[in-house]
Amino acid sequence: MAAAADFPPSDGLRYGALGFALAFVALPLYVHLPAHYATAFGVPLATLGALLLAARALDAVIDPWIGRLCDRALGRPALAWQLPLIGLLLVAGFAGLFFPLPRRHGALLAWAGAGLVLTYLAYSGLAVLHQAWGARLGGGPARQTRIVAWREGFALVGVVVASLLPSALGFGATAAVLAGALALGLVLLRMSPRPAASEAAAPSLALAWRVPEFRRLLAVYLLNGIAASVPATLLLFFIDDRLRLPGSQGLFLASYFAAAVASLPVWLRVVALIGQARAWAWGMGLAVAGFGWAALLGAGDRTGFLAVCVASGAALGADLAVPGALLAGVIQRAGLQGRAEGAFFGWWNAATKLNLALAAGLALPLLQLLGYAPGQRDATALQALALTYCLLPCLLKLAAAGLLYRHFIASP
Repeated sequence: MAAAADFPPSDGLRYGALGFALAFVALPLYVHLPAHYATAFGVPLATLGALLLAARALDAVIDPWIGRLCDRALGRPALAWQLPLIGLLLVAGFAGLFFPLPRRHGALLAWAGAGLVLTYLAYSGLAVLHQAWGARLGGGPARQTRIVAWREGFALVGVVVASLLPSALGFGATAAVLAGALALGLVLLRMSPRPAASEAAAPSLALAWRVPEFRRLLAVYLLNGIAASVPATLLLFFIDDRLRLPGSQGLFLASYFAAAVASLPVWLRVVALIGQARAWAWGMGLAVAGFGWAALLGAGDRTGFLAVCVASGAALGADLAVPGALLAGVIQRAGLQGRAEGAFFGWWNAATKLNLALAAGLALPLLQLLGYAPGQRDATALQALALTYCLLPCLLKLAAAGLLYRHFIASP
């Protein structure tokens, strides 16, 4: 395994800290926002699903253009004022979503749609640039896995805090912490190792699609991402109605993300021993074992679900540390390092948004069609919830593992 000096902790701190702030956007929007609008404002699940699907689909379409802009902006002086401006828009959109001014149904949905678009665009601008920045720092598989682990490690710590703040102190405190963490993260990023400005940015928006290895990796990433997004979208419903443990939401979320943080050093060692692709496959297998066990749990099974959270959280560590580093290797082998990282990560982020859009836009209406609604606890509704939350992700994970084996393990 590469020595820590290959990317020392001081550089990791300065580069990775922005991930902590961005986590305050990711978790509340993807986990808390649907439940918040359903319970506080009475928005139907099908309407929520359609709204989230439309906003995330629009965001995903724009991500490749954001990536192209990032390729042109990286290493240039204009970033000094562009980054704070994007940060301000992000905080404003986030606060507006959780504290909407209108209350009438139509106006509330319009407000939420506009807030989602603003927040997603600002978040995407910072996230794609942060990812491309790290990939452009170069290095072999061990160094790139370490760089990604610093970024995702800070993000996971941020998610742990963000999972506790809404229930403990409310969404106002969460927005305030987001603003402070974002300001600090941007300051530290300016002090981190800087990639050189590209002399010739990627000439085409479709450049990434001309690389066969990217297309194969993206297929694996899509299947695996949908598998992870479905339970993320349905988590609070499963805890409240299947387990009947609403008071344990913070404990389950914190244990899940804490396990992911703790697993990152382990996955770095696993990558050094067996390689990136095999390490990712082991992570997928661990996730299947965890969610398969969750299907057997019922009301009051706090300890059993805590074990599921720890196992699936450890699997999340592999999902976060390995795929981005694999993508950096794809860019290097294609001879495009220093020119097209933003273009590749723009499409990569678009795939992430598509995962989340499909999870929310399909899973929520499907549950409503099958007779489930928040608060319902009859046997048929709970069975539909358990099948969608537990077994569907297992099938998708197994399909992703099969593609990973075929394209990156059996035929590297």
